[in-house]
Amino acid sequence: MDRKSIGTDAENNAKSFLEKHHLILIHKNYYCRYGEIDLIMLDQHTLVFIEVRQRSSLSHGGAAASVTTRKQKRIIHTAQHFLTQNPRYQNKNCRFDVIAYEYDAAPDKPLWYKGAFNL
Repeated sequence: MDRKSIGTDAENNAKSFLEKHHLILIHKNYYCRYGEIDLIMLDQHTLVFIEVRQRSSLSHGGAAASVTTRKQKRIIHTAQHFLTQNPRYQNKNCRFDVIAYEYDAAPDKPLWYKGAFNL
């Protein structure tokens, strides 16, 4: 399987996992000039911006470690853009989560880092 297909599978698995935890999908693969957000979901009254990462080995620090400070800033800028384009969500609390699939993780057993980083 190519890299893009692996990433798409991980995003679909994360979406299913989060829906089982009662999150509601708002948008998938939101793109703008600042970057991309894999999943945007509602967790009750909180708007959650979710980065999905998958790694086939731990040789470079694993999936969660790949969400660097630079990547976090891009996600934050992209989230701000989403909010300006979707004013109905501007009064929601926001959270940034990471769903990490390490090399041996089953599709229904990712590591879920709620509030992984902040503004």
